[in-house]
Amino acid sequence: MGNSEGENTHRVAVLDEELCQPRKCGLECIVYCPVNKTGGECIIQRPEDGKAVISEDLCTGCGICIKKCPFDAIVIVNLAKELSEDKIHQYGINSFRFYRLPTPKKGAVVGLVGRNGMGKSTIVNVLSGGMKPNLGKYDREVSWDEILKYYQGTEMKQHFEKIANGTMKASIKPQLVYLIPKAFKGTTKELLAKYDERKVADKLIQQLSLQNILERDVSQLSGGELQRLAVAVAAAKDAEYYFFDEPSSYNDIYQRLAVAKVIRELAEQGKSVMVVEHDMTLLDYLSDYVHIIYGEPGAYGIVSTMQSTKVGINSFLEGYLQAENVRFRDKAFKFDIASSNDDVILDVTTASYTDLAKSFPSFKLKVAAGRVRKGEIVGIVGANALGKTTFMRMLAGVDKPDSGTIDVGAKISYKPQYLSQDYEGDVRSLMYAAYQSPIESSTVEEQIIIPMGVKKLYEKSVKNLSGGELQKVAVVASLLRQADIYALDEPSAFLDAEDRIAVAKFLQRFVRAQGKSAIIIDHDMQLIDLVADTLVIFEGQPGLEGSATSPMRKEDGMNRFLKALSITYRRDETTGRPRVNKEAGRLDREQKQSGNYYYVKNP
Repeated sequence: MGNSEGENTHRVAVLDEELCQPRKCGLECIVYCPVNKTGGECIIQRPEDGKAVISEDLCTGCGICIKKCPFDAIVIVNLAKELSEDKIHQYGINSFRFYRLPTPKKGAVVGLVGRNGMGKSTIVNVLSGGMKPNLGKYDREVSWDEILKYYQGTEMKQHFEKIANGTMKASIKPQLVYLIPKAFKGTTKELLAKYDERKVADKLIQQLSLQNILERDVSQLSGGELQRLAVAVAAAKDAEYYFFDEPSSYNDIYQRLAVAKVIRELAEQGKSVMVVEHDMTLLDYLSDYVHIIYGEPGAYGIVSTMQSTKVGINSFLEGYLQAENVRFRDKAFKFDIASSNDDVILDVTTASYTDLAKSFPSFKLKVAAGRVRKGEIVGIVGANALGKTTFMRMLAGVDKPDSGTIDVGAKISYKPQYLSQDYEGDVRSLMYAAYQSPIESSTVEEQIIIPMGVKKLYEKSVKNLSGGELQKVAVVASLLRQADIYALDEPSAFLDAEDRIAVAKFLQRFVRAQGKSAIIIDHDMQLIDLVADTLVIFEGQPGLEGSATSPMRKEDGMNRFLKALSITYRRDETTGRPRVNKEAGRLDREQKQSGNYYYVKNP
């Protein structure tokens, strides 16, 4: 990005230390830098490990080092000059920094939406007092006096005064709930009792369906159980500010709505609540206001001004902030208003099955007969523990039904729900193993790997991938295998909102263009609404018995499923996205009376 504005911009140069590998490259960034060629020292090597150090003052923004780096380790951008005065924190030289903070609001839920790697967790740390912001002065200790002076005359000053004098009471629901058993040894009941400062544990146990796990040790809980327990513990504390970092992960749609109600109740009691959430349906249902966080993942993040939930989510999907005149994504995400894709589904069966039954010692599953057609994406929805994964495993030939037959004259590529990181090697070798031949400069690299954003992960060890990176790599690996049906169990898990929509759109294009079929289990209703042609609904008693319908038209399936959830959808008139009507609001009442829980037309 050339620096033609000069005076009006400031330079941000960021190096991904994990990707920078001076021993494997010819130091192209140093060799080709025009400033270095004229005797300057814009890019030098760090003495201790040989990695690059880029001077933001000397850099001209020519972009040559970005293009020459064989490992995509360098990001250089020009940002508006006035932003440099809004820098809240920078971790070090050539490292991540973020600008501006979201504003907590008493009696309201403020949602944060944006890509992973934009500093959302850092913001939570700063606002809760877990981390002191350095205002970009990473080379020295910044005093509280400096921070308070910076916020003079703003509503944030009082917030930081409380942090500075130790009177800020904050409660945080962390993102990584699977680390809870390492921090606490004991039962669910004991953990709740320890933090029940508001004397609401009994109510939370009912709301979040924790009755059956009270006597269980926290080390034996599933991901969804840990998540709901973490939400209960955070809500039970007596605090001023509550932060919930990705409260929907591992939970089904019923559990997500229960979590949303618990969080909303805190705001109704006058508390300030902030939520980081990638499930757009849940965020819409849950929040009163939204801040968008945009920028370059791993390089910098910028917090937008506060917007109403509707305007904020629409701006995020459009990729454009009207109030700030900033475009942060090249393209807008649009939702197809057309209700059916029958024109692209061929009446050619790739798999069919009779009524199926499968029993386990404490669980019974029945599946109504159905078929999967060429060009079709079948969405599978329902609560956890009703046998969705068992059904997928039977179709894939991993498990055998006790009765009934499955006629799959097709190869199935299956991406499981739980992903293993035991693979020894980097992402490139994993891609090679899935495709069974070289991937560099191949058509699959152009068609699948690059659009899904996985090429830049080639050098990374599979063991070191984040949850979102691992999910994308697993989806791509399954699509690289030669198959007729692609069966994906929870492809949205750990992905940010932008990646979820991009993956959904990509899967749709891929299935249509290649004449393949796909079966997708997911709890993100926006993703299912976006991608599915037909729906299979799982009903029953979680953990005891499950029954699956035959594949039905999406409109009929969504209507039946939303009725069971007791929520109604309308379409947003700007983006076409599904929006949850406010409970007991006019639209909600009207749609329930007419029996039309799922939108057909705009209201």
